[in-house]
Amino acid sequence: MPSLFHLLVLLPLACVAVLATGCATTATAAPAGFLFVTFKGEQTPLTEQIYFALSPDGRNWTALNRGEPALVSPLGEQGVRDPYLLRARDNKTFYLVATDLSINRNRSWDRAVRNGSRSLVIWESTDLVKWSEPRLVAVAPPDAGCAWAPEAIYDEDTGDYLVFWASTTRRDQFAKHRIWAARTRDFRTFGEPFIYIEKPTTIIDTTIIRDGADYYRFTKDEKFKAITLETAPKLAGPWRSIPEFSLAGLLGHEGPQCYLIEPAASGRPPVWGLILDHYVKGAGYQPFVTHDLASGRFEPAAGFSFPFRFRHGSVLPLESAEYQRLLTAYDPPRP
Repeated sequence: MPSLFHLLVLLPLACVAVLATGCATTATAAPAGFLFVTFKGEQTPLTEQIYFALSPDGRNWTALNRGEPALVSPLGEQGVRDPYLLRARDNKTFYLVATDLSINRNRSWDRAVRNGSRSLVIWESTDLVKWSEPRLVAVAPPDAGCAWAPEAIYDEDTGDYLVFWASTTRRDQFAKHRIWAARTRDFRTFGEPFIYIEKPTTIIDTTIIRDGADYYRFTKDEKFKAITLETAPKLAGPWRSIPEFSLAGLLGHEGPQCYLIEPAASGRPPVWGLILDHYVKGAGYQPFVTHDLASGRFEPAAGFSFPFRFRHGSVLPLESAEYQRLLTAYDPPRP
């Protein structure tokens, strides 16, 4: 069931932040590393919490905090899934948003769809180490049955953040999920929710990134259990599908996340990573790469490793000081 792999043109000294917040790929320096935020599954109350993993290259990941949760929610359903980590426009604040849902505590998916939480769990931090207390913020419409897999991206045209998620509603007897959205400037106060993506069938798990002047939107189509790819010049659209998308026939995957692993340099094309959670097989994230998002042509990738089965989460490119700070804080040297 976002991403933070959105590209934002900032000052040259903050070139790594460019890789994380939603704008053009004008940065020339590669990130110093990457932070993955995820959850483990429904096995215990603690596996539906927030886990951190670190990678120097965007391919090989090591669990932080010795594989224990980095953040735990005591609010709402006392479980959090589908975490998404966003670097704010000011490059000083990080927002982590997640689904307020515990399947371990209540095994009914039907309840989760029809009578689940309308709220998101939100943390914020200025250093990725010290985090605020979580807050529960209602974002979905009053007749919504749930609010799943939230993500966010800064909208340069409106000067605020577009936060989007999947909800069912009572108005059509919870017949299908749509992608809803609301706008915010501070992740505390949100505008009125509105339908952001309407399709003939159920859709969930949308993530959006930007490359140059164009946005790219990956979404899971629940009817075919497959991922779709669209592009647009603005977050408001118009969106058009990319028929050449080579993974459109790949079934049983969800939670798409796309991020820039290596920026273009010295005549070498960029490397974009797309990871898809192969949930039908219980296999966790499977990696794919492309040199050109607009082409829609992705190839299976080798050389990726994960310390455990990552579930729907997101990736944040890091500056050197951030990478070292996370290593020191979550995995200090043992005596």
